Amino acid sequence: QKLGYKTAILDADVTGPSIPRAFGLHEQIVGSDDGMLPAETPEGIKVMSINLLLPNETDPVIWRGPVIGGAVKQFWTDVCWGDVDYMFVDLPPLTVFQSLPVDGVVIVTSPQSLVSMIVSKAVNMARMMNVPVYGFVENYSYFQCPDCGKKVEIFGKSKLDELALQFSLPVLARLPIEPNVAALFDAGSMAQADVSGLMPAAELMAKA
Repeated sequence: QKLGYKTAILDADVTGPSIPRAFGLHEQIVGSDDGMLPAETPEGIKVMSINLLLPNETDPVIWRGPVIGGAVKQFWTDVCWGDVDYMFVDLPPLTVFQSLPVDGVVIVTSPQSLVSMIVSKAVNMARMMNVPVYGFVENYSYFQCPDCGKKVEIFGKSKLDELALQFSLPVLARLPIEPNVAALFDAGSMAQADVSGLMPAAELMAKA
């Protein structure tokens, strides 16, 4: 969106939807003769999430896998997205690959060793289904002391460089533990977050 493209987010994490809260969206979705109308942030990002359909945001959604897959597909087909250049889908890979015509994947990971196995599965799954993987983004990569500036790897030494070399994929960004970002999320003001660390990834996808 900051690069000037019309952007949308399909929050297909049906059991743990968080995107609406991150952008301060709480109103319920309304419908038209053509389909459901997505919510829209003040910056113009269109958003669809199961939480925007529930009477109460804290209501649980206990559905089986096939039902979740069907709901994700409906979010794609039955929502009036309009003219969108890029749509980001937040969901574990399998359901997305089976439900939507995905152009590419950015795999978000964290430094713990256990995550390496999960990441490898995701990359192999994408390649089996002929979906391009743009690269990796590592969350919680480090914490930078606000007083001395020292970087501390709270979750241990990252194994991401080894994985990236193994799969010949780039590390697009390493995002620190940042209390200010957490505060913006809780306030529904994620659009105000500093995303300079993610701009190389955004530019790469814009060229793809």
